Amino acid sequence: MAEAGFARFQGNVALVTGGASGMGAEASIRLAREGAAVAVVGLPDDPRGADVVRQITDDGGQAIYVGADVSSEADCDAAAQATVDEFGRLDLCIAAAGILHARYVSGEVSEEDLAADRTAGHIINKPVEFWEKVLAVNLTGVMLTNRAVARRMIDQGDGGAIVNISSGAAKIPMPGSAEYSVSKTGVWMLTRCIALELAPHNIRVNTVAPGVIDTPMAMGLSQDEERRAAFERFVPLGRLGEAEDIAEASLFLLSDHASYITGQILHPDGGIFTG
Repeated sequence: MAEAGFARFQGNVALVTGGASGMGAEASIRLAREGAAVAVVGLPDDPRGADVVRQITDDGGQAIYVGADVSSEADCDAAAQATVDEFGRLDLCIAAAGILHARYVSGEVSEEDLAADRTAGHIINKPVEFWEKVLAVNLTGVMLTNRAVARRMIDQGDGGAIVNISSGAAKIPMPGSAEYSVSKTGVWMLTRCIALELAPHNIRVNTVAPGVIDTPMAMGLSQDEERRAAFERFVPLGRLGEAEDIAEASLFLLSDHASYITGQILHPDGGIFTG
């Protein structure tokens, strides 16, 4: 937890995709708590976005909600421009928007979908459009977000920092979720490439790859005590991660405390990748 009065991001402006829920919402709130003005970006019809903005402003922070589909180049560009129009600049970005599978709806867990993914979910059985949907949001969406914010940062001429949210699935193949694992591996390589391209502009780009985190997207673990216990036994620290664990890792990489770190991947995963 950040100390009271800790203001690493005073005077900075941040854009957070996936900001209406889970890790994105937590990161938005913590960025604002530490002084940043925040553009909370989520789907246009997600009512939770207004709740995140209200929590920030009730605490005395600055925030706006911007509805956008990150798989749309026009939407990503409009979100970045709306941020600059509202706050005058854009310094920081967390690209946290993502889906677990093509039928995923943020905040909802369908036992039918989960069962389908465990049985008929192998890549040889899935419609191509399922593959394309996950890649469009999880990988192309990150690229479009990075590009839109980086263009504004370059125009400002004084650098910036970007954190892309990947997953431990980038390193662990997941039968039945090939498109998810591939998309998250792609985010890792995308980050490395963009980090090199943007380094001359003093824009740092890093990846946070969470382990198993207790969020609405965590495969219904909160609804299945047996599966949850099995995952907890798998984690060396003996617990699932929380959204705040990922937010803190992301904020560290955005901060000046990480000013000599770019093109790297950080695993807040309770020790899963120690071997």
